[in-house]
Amino acid sequence: MSVLYKKYQNKNSKSRAYQKWYGKSVAMKTMSYRELVKHISEHNTVYGEDVCLGVANKLQKCIIEQLMESKKVQFGELGTFYLSMSTEGAESKDKFAVGQNVKGLYLRFAPSRTDINNLSSKMLKKTATFQDIEALAGTSEEEPEP
Repeated sequence: MSVLYKKYQNKNSKSRAYQKWYGKSVAMKTMSYRELVKHISEHNTVYGEDVCLGVANKLQKCIIEQLMESKKVQFGELGTFYLSMSTEGAESKDKFAVGQNVKGLYLRFAPSRTDINNLSSKMLKKTATFQDIEALAGTSEEEPEP
């Protein structure tokens, strides 16, 4: 299967890119956690769906636990999970308070860039095949800008 995309036009008249056309990746569906576990179990493994689910659940809990202990978690050759914060400035170091100045805590992911599994933007683009969703559906309707 190819990476699906759709074309859209910038309709913001105040933008320097006004009326230019762009591409946006399209997801046909979101695979549920259960569907992913079932898919894993179907890859010629001796482990059934129940064992795969147990391992995946434990892995998920352990990743979150380690992140909450201020650790980055490398997930094999896929990449690394880590946390980042959004904060609002305080007048002084002493006036910085977590409850008041921390606005968000975010889960981030940095893809691997190793020789084994280079998931950089450049390599993903190089290895992917692309298909226009309109061509796939046989339509040419203009989609509103997201």
